[in-house]
Amino acid sequence: MLALRIDRLRSHLNHAGLDAVVLLNPLHLRYYAGFTGSDGVLVVGLTQTFFLTDSRYTTQAREQVRADVQQTYRQKPQGVRKALNELGANAVGCEGDYVTLTQFDQLQKACPAVRWQVLDDLAHLRQVKDASEVAFLEQAARINAEAFTAVQNQIRPGLREVDLAVALEHAMRCGGGEDRAFDLIVASGVRGACPHGVASTKALASGELLTIDFGTRVQGYHSDETLTLALGPVPDVLRRLHDIVLQAHDLALAVLTPGIPAREVDRVAREYIASQGYGACFGHGLGHGVGLAIHEGPTLSPHSEVLLTEGMVFTIEPGIYVPELGGVRIEDTVVLTSDGYRLLTRLPKTFCQLDVVAYHRR
Repeated sequence: MLALRIDRLRSHLNHAGLDAVVLLNPLHLRYYAGFTGSDGVLVVGLTQTFFLTDSRYTTQAREQVRADVQQTYRQKPQGVRKALNELGANAVGCEGDYVTLTQFDQLQKACPAVRWQVLDDLAHLRQVKDASEVAFLEQAARINAEAFTAVQNQIRPGLREVDLAVALEHAMRCGGGEDRAFDLIVASGVRGACPHGVASTKALASGELLTIDFGTRVQGYHSDETLTLALGPVPDVLRRLHDIVLQAHDLALAVLTPGIPAREVDRVAREYIASQGYGACFGHGLGHGVGLAIHEGPTLSPHSEVLLTEGMVFTIEPGIYVPELGGVRIEDTVVLTSDGYRLLTRLPKTFCQLDVVAYHRR
């Protein structure tokens, strides 16, 4: 798998007229070389790959890394210069969306003969997932479902949002997750109008909607899923919001097929929400790619230029957010297949009203 990824990267270098690329982003070190440490360099030339690190990671690199040459440096820029000299590389790319100005200045000073080219499009090479990546993503989604099932009986009026978030995180770790994928969103009542309403000390209350956006990691790959539940009977207006968002979610899934523009999938969901009078209450894109990063390509939004391709993994997550009332978001993660899509997330998204009366009787 790593060799195929390197081949795709080399094709990209050939197209850009480059002799090599210097990768510093830990996500790329993992994707192209198998390294899970926090610091190192992968230099990919047209015929050889060099993995460089310092003495902290020498042993780990020997165990994990797949590269033609491994070298230990004392100073990173000088280590890069040595590798580029051995490759005879003159035109070299670097990651425009990751390398800092300070790092770029250091590389230029260490390699004055090199013609550097900033590359801003390397992440798109990770958009189509291979079978091993999909397996990790599916495993992470399974942990999501099992963790929510384990804590569902704890959801009751009086429980603080932050306590629910902690319980979910604990269940995901116990279920095999490496860590939470992001700061879990637990937003109840009027806080549901905040798309990124990270869990607070607010207590859950009867008659409210509760939005839970959560995920974990497996072998570096993320899960991402959102449920909106009712804590007992809720006002008709809140139930209607859920019905509208669920229909928009289902309409978007129904049009998924290889070759469809990502913005067209967004349009289907967005126009339905607008037709129900809530167009101004859906401000974010319909979805995003999920992989080694929790947010990566492709982006599903009105501005996206991407054509969806078999093997891409992304979310479908329409929402409606009404200030001083509340909000609804429903999110699944899917992998695009030759004949449509396959759900990776497993929890049902139909309207769910928890029986809070039972808790009051205990």
